[in-house]
Formats: sequence, structure tokens, C-alpha cells
Amino acid sequence: MDIHQIMCREKLAQHLIKNLNKRRLEASYAPSAAQARDEILAMIPAGATAGRCGSMSLVEMGLWEALAAKAGVTIIDPYRPGLALEEALSLRIRGLTADYMITSTNAITLDGRLVNLDGQGNRVAAMCFGPKKVILVVGLNKVAPDLETAMARVKHHAAPINAIRLNRATPCVETGLCSDCKSPERICNMWSIIEGQLVANRIHVKLVGEDLGY
Repeated sequence: MDIHQIMCREKLAQHLIKNLNKRRLEASYAPSAAQARDEILAMIPAGATAGRCGSMSLVEMGLWEALAAKAGVTIIDPYRPGLALEEALSLRIRGLTADYMITSTNAITLDGRLVNLDGQGNRVAAMCFGPKKVILVVGLNKVAPDLETAMARVKHHAAPINAIRLNRATPCVETGLCSDCKSPERICNMWSIIEGQLVANRIHVKLVGEDLGY
């Protein structure tokens, strides 16, 4: 990435931060995933519980390994290998009462709205209510100019890739585009559009100057 791309992303991030703040959402910017990871680790104190939701952004930046190595932090992780279905569901429910929920958003509009589409709903539920603090790690590749474009990005870009990653038997796995299927394995079940927060700064959006996730 050359200096001009870096400058452009910094300007975009500052514009987003102003609009997120107007919506009573806390926000900050890190130019790299490594810096973002370190800043998030510093936000979570010893003795805290942290709930994990599905997010490739956090996997790519190595956040969970780094957080697991931090003394005194308990991760509520429904994605541990070998978990039975009922145990994984129980951990997802526990995550709704965690001190911190760390995940990402599928898209963010220029005016600061957070747009998400979930399969089971625990991720969007945690964003809206439950955990005391929600930290969203958002690569600037997820910025969309408006709500319509953000929703199209989620359906026709993020969702098919995630369906392939999760080995789902859905039409988008074959075509690479959403066909608004009614498959029992559909992962596009619950929309969430966060316009703002009643509890100021409960949500912290950590914008990252690198591409992260889908």
C-alpha cells in the first residue's frame, strides 16, 4: 500500500469516527491489524470474560491466541474443536452475558450505520443487548457508501464466501451470488441495522487500515 492509499484510508477513518460518535458509538483507528490487536488487548482487564462470535477478521489478526495468553481473562468460546452441538449452544447463550463481546460487522455505511446478517442470531443479539462492552473490529474494506450498497455487499459478497467456508449446501456456494434461497442451511436469517446506542460508548468500533475478513 503506497502513501496515497494510506492517507486516503486515514481520511476515511476519521470521517467514519465523526459519524459514529454522533450516533453515540465510540470509535478509534489503527493503521494495521497488529496495532489494532494490541490496542484491543489493552482494553480488556484481568478478571474479565470475553465472548467470541464468528468473525474471520479476528482470526486473521490472531486476536484469540493473544487474548488466551493474557492472564486472568476468560474466553467464552463456542468454536472450540470437538464441542457437542448442545454445549456450543450453551456457550453462545453464556456469551450474551459476557463483560466483553468481540466480533466484527459485515458492513459499515459512510454515515456510521452497522449492517449485519446472521445465521443463528447470537452475534447480532450480543451487539444489541447483553454484554457490557462490544468491540467491533472493522477493516476499511467493509465500508459502503449507503445502506443499499451495504446490504448488497453483505448478501452478494460476505454471505457466499462464509457459506463456502462453512461448507453449507446452499445455491450461493455453487454460483457465488445470493439467490435469496429458502434452504434449511441458509446462513442469511436475521438482519440487524444499528443506528445508534442508548448507552453511550457501549459499542467501540475499532477501524483498521488493512483489509480484514469478508
